[in-house]
Amino acid sequence: MTSLNPSSPQQEPLLSIHSDSLTEILKQMGISLVVSTYQAGKLIVVRSEQNYVNTHFKMFPKPMGIAVKNNRMALGVKSSIWELHNNPSAASHLEPQGKHDGCFVPRNVHFTGDIDIHEMAWCAQELWFVNTRFSCLCTLEKEYSFVPRWKPPFITAYDLRDRCHLNGLGIRDEKPRYVTALGETDQPNGWRGNKANGGILIDIETNQILLRGLSMPHSPRWYDHRLWLLESGHGGLCYLDNNSGKLITIAKLPGFTRGLDFYGNLAFVGLSQIRESAVFAGLPLTQTLEQRICGVWVVDIRNGNILAFLKFEEAVQEIFAVSVLPNMVFPDVIDADLEFIGMNYVLPDEAINQTEMPSSDWQFAETYFAKGNQLYTQGKLQEAIASFEKCLELDSSYLPARFNLGVILGNLGQYSQAIEQLEQVIQAEARHAEAYNSLGFIYSQQRQLDRAITYYRQAINVAPKFAQAHYNLGMTLLQLGEYQEGWKEYEWRLQTPQFMAFDPPQCRWQGEDISDKNLLVHTEQGVKEIIQFIRYLPLAAEKCQKLILVVPANLIPLLEKVEGIALIYTAQDIPLKSFDPYISLMSLPHIFSTTLDNIPHQVPYLTVPREGKEQLLTFIANQKKPKSVKVGLVWTVNNVCRLEDFLPILQLPHITFYSLEMGDCSQEIKTLPPDIQVIDLSPHLPDYGNLAVAINQLDLVISVDSPVAHLAGALNQKVWTVLPYNSDWRWLLDRNDSPWYPSMELFRQPQPQDLHSVFTIMSVDILTVLRYAKER
Repeated sequence: MTSLNPSSPQQEPLLSIHSDSLTEILKQMGISLVVSTYQAGKLIVVRSEQNYVNTHFKMFPKPMGIAVKNNRMALGVKSSIWELHNNPSAASHLEPQGKHDGCFVPRNVHFTGDIDIHEMAWCAQELWFVNTRFSCLCTLEKEYSFVPRWKPPFITAYDLRDRCHLNGLGIRDEKPRYVTALGETDQPNGWRGNKANGGILIDIETNQILLRGLSMPHSPRWYDHRLWLLESGHGGLCYLDNNSGKLITIAKLPGFTRGLDFYGNLAFVGLSQIRESAVFAGLPLTQTLEQRICGVWVVDIRNGNILAFLKFEEAVQEIFAVSVLPNMVFPDVIDADLEFIGMNYVLPDEAINQTEMPSSDWQFAETYFAKGNQLYTQGKLQEAIASFEKCLELDSSYLPARFNLGVILGNLGQYSQAIEQLEQVIQAEARHAEAYNSLGFIYSQQRQLDRAITYYRQAINVAPKFAQAHYNLGMTLLQLGEYQEGWKEYEWRLQTPQFMAFDPPQCRWQGEDISDKNLLVHTEQGVKEIIQFIRYLPLAAEKCQKLILVVPANLIPLLEKVEGIALIYTAQDIPLKSFDPYISLMSLPHIFSTTLDNIPHQVPYLTVPREGKEQLLTFIANQKKPKSVKVGLVWTVNNVCRLEDFLPILQLPHITFYSLEMGDCSQEIKTLPPDIQVIDLSPHLPDYGNLAVAINQLDLVISVDSPVAHLAGALNQKVWTVLPYNSDWRWLLDRNDSPWYPSMELFRQPQPQDLHSVFTIMSVDILTVLRYAKER
């Protein structure tokens, strides 16, 4: 369980949908699947349960290659290979009891170093794997990190700079036989220059290159007397025709194909959306398929028909490996659950016969700790508290349980109890950095920022490279207006797990002279952050030869005319050779040494699109009541308030209210009293360009802390922003104005959950707006 992280981006939900046919396939064949997604840091167990597919997510650091054979599983993670064995007796102890028919428990971990482990396979009893950074195939020996066994004939030396991006491994007759690579190159990172069609397929036995000109090939497999592979850049499931030597595509799938296994006449193919990264720029798939899907597709290899699918949504965007678990319908995989592992034993039969089991009423603290962790991951916080308290009742010195109890109490806002537990952790273990960090968060939530800073600094003193504590310290300093140190500490966010790295081969800009270079600025976090910090682009453009911006597609109509931008792309379309250094948009305040006195606050710094907006303008004008002011509302973001909380304002006369929510909120609008009308603009707001047009037509915007509030401020439109008692760092403390947006007024809750005071004050202040409108 992790410690509490103040104001850090929330983990996106892990959601999936599937076809009914997938449930039937898994049931009828008596199989399940394991799927790795290094982007989300999860191993997913896919299994049938009653009439639906159950997707069970297990945490591993950057899981990639999977190799399954009999009752053994190997999993390649960030810098190690885990070997797990199926332990049927352990399955009987999983909840609910009697349901699981397999349980893979870790037995060995071999540390390889960070070698970018890709595909793996068991050859007889030996594990082979692709060492991508060193451009070779390897096996393991206890004395070494890895043992190189083969490299492509054009690779002249082992080099950790990834010369050809070796990625796929295929077995034939219990021997490594086929590999794929993204380029026939012997230069460090040389494969990046022609990744769209520079891929190759190699026969290991003969060192012959069987195919060239492939678009990001992956997952070679010998199955049913054919050599199969995925041409990922085209989204294709293919096989090599034995007679013609040509690659035949039997199925085109709606995503970047990577990860392949077979069972019977079926192929189970992993699909990825292709995340916003320069690595995937310029692929044919990005040109031909605008909407790409992440999931597992089931294809009949006899005719190429798609029989079933599992589609992941939200947080899971990339799949690496897919493996079938035969003869297991409802298995589980144990991750770094040391408590569960510590309570399971595998012994020789001779030893088991001499083992005495404790009585059934004997209670172990470890049992309740493991149960508490399981309940926590299921969101059952009160039950988890009870389990941790029982654990501590049995063993009051069990610090992990006390720490986790403190974390949950903090999550529930029971701050005094949380502090009590975490202080006891520190008394017992003075160098418990996570406890100091969690205490810092709890005090920050109570707006005791000086005490929070003290605890964050103590966490960093114990663990100087504790990125989350640095990041939390940065946000707290920024909230206090201490920008010089705050921006420096805020840079540590890029090293925390919740931030996905933008990782091209070029160097990150650190503020050095780049007057003769093209600078790429990429976005991170959300739309609010993009709108707030896009103001720095004119300053950055003065430092470089040409500035290139990378943003989500729905923001391009709004941002394409920002001063200083020479070129604007979505991440999938970046030409890798078009830029030199790069930087995150939110690192620019640090580069330019921003203080409260020199924030770039010239507004408006965004331009309202005009072309093709006549229908929206007409609709807004026609809905306006005679002699009324036009007020836009936003309420759904971050659960700060509900639409009904606006009633003191909605009941006022001479105001036409418009909803600026971009999602469907019609049902909530219908719950208002019949004499109150709010015009729903969501059908007219497909992107932020249209939203800017709507905001520009209004007299006032009232919004929670949302992209709309930031956009209104960037357009210099009058905006009132409703803030919780403990607001985000960017709004500082106890101010009713913002140094970032001159046209914005802040309405803060004087106490937690006190929205009544906020809207009472607003209902009085809005009379000034009405008087001003009448005088115009």
